[in-house]
Amino acid sequence: MTSMPVEGENPPPAAPRAGSARRALVGRLSWGLADQAASSISNFAVGIYVARSLGVTAFGVFSLAWVTYGVVLNVSRGLSTDPLVVRFSGVPEASWRGAVARSTGTALGVGTSMGALSLVIGLALGGRLGAAFACLGVMLPGLLLQDAWRFSFFAAGNGRKAFVNDVVWCVALVPAMVAAAHAGTVGAFVLAWGASAAVAAAYGCHQSGIRPRMTKARGWLREQRDLGYRYLVENVSLSGASQLRAYGLGAIVGLGAVGAVRGAELMMGPFLAVLMGLSLVTVPEAARVLRQSPHRLAKFCLLLGGGQAAAALLWGGSLLLLPNRLGDLLLGDVWHSSSHLIVPITFSVAGAGLGTGAAAGLRALGAARRSLRCQLFASAFYVSGGLGGAALAGTVGSAWGVAAATVGGSAVWWLQLRSALRERHHDSVPEVRTS
Repeated sequence: MTSMPVEGENPPPAAPRAGSARRALVGRLSWGLADQAASSISNFAVGIYVARSLGVTAFGVFSLAWVTYGVVLNVSRGLSTDPLVVRFSGVPEASWRGAVARSTGTALGVGTSMGALSLVIGLALGGRLGAAFACLGVMLPGLLLQDAWRFSFFAAGNGRKAFVNDVVWCVALVPAMVAAAHAGTVGAFVLAWGASAAVAAAYGCHQSGIRPRMTKARGWLREQRDLGYRYLVENVSLSGASQLRAYGLGAIVGLGAVGAVRGAELMMGPFLAVLMGLSLVTVPEAARVLRQSPHRLAKFCLLLGGGQAAAALLWGGSLLLLPNRLGDLLLGDVWHSSSHLIVPITFSVAGAGLGTGAAAGLRALGAARRSLRCQLFASAFYVSGGLGGAALAGTVGSAWGVAAATVGGSAVWWLQLRSALRERHHDSVPEVRTS
């Protein structure tokens, strides 16, 4: 909580000049984009390689493991790194280091516990799907710790280290993928993907000079419970909706439909790299805007969301001009199923991009209750649209149902941000804490 200076106290330090603040912002955003480019290039390469190597059905199995990882990743972020970036962005280094040790320890604990559960489920299922889940369980601790380092570095305003860490992952991924190709199984590709992430996670400890403290995880959860548990539910509802849609689509239409959707999403990969790269820095930047120039927060969020939505539409439009020959070269047999889904998935990504602007504003305000409400609504729309569309019109119907749901969910985010800004205007006590 901040307070007004009283007579006899030194005045607060002057705000940075507009030019230098703008250059600093551009620098942090640039590192965010560079980092996500490295991360997304590796994810794109993995997806393309697996799709071409295994075919549409086996790629559907790999995609189910992928979306399951997404759920666990969002559990980890909600409990560990989301509170970190809201409350420890731009704070003194000593405060940041202590928080990072506890936060990364929490991420490692989530990976260990959820990895054990995934391993047991995979062994019980058996077959290709069971092998994929068992291998994912072994790799989850390293995957989640690597992601936690990225957010920790961005909270400190040091995106360069996050970028270097993802480059290490990319380099380690090359020999791992070559080895997996010789095995030719879904489980081998999951192991290769996760093992290379574990190499980057270990390097993150060297970069930061911080050792994750799993023994401090309980204390971290207790300290951040007012944000962490709401962000947990919010994040899991988002990724859980995607997982339910994938499982439901596989049950209603078939595993090939899951692979087709994932293939179309891969073609949006370069733009999603921009979207996700910005997401790494939007909450810390929105928190900085709120502290330095609160009246600029709404404009910042609007420019952020509107710019991402416009860029998504431009990228999707360019994909419609892609020759089938090039699509076949990239995705192999998967392209024939995925090419029909480009238009609805473009609208879906544009709607998500528009909503991220409002989401960043609500996170910066510390309005966890409002953001949770938004995400629950958006997730309900997503599952209903995706499965209802699948029941009515198969894979294409599911894609259009998700597009409509995403645009509707974005509207809910903006309505809640407007209400939160009005409340703050009448409240002299800021909701964002910095220590």
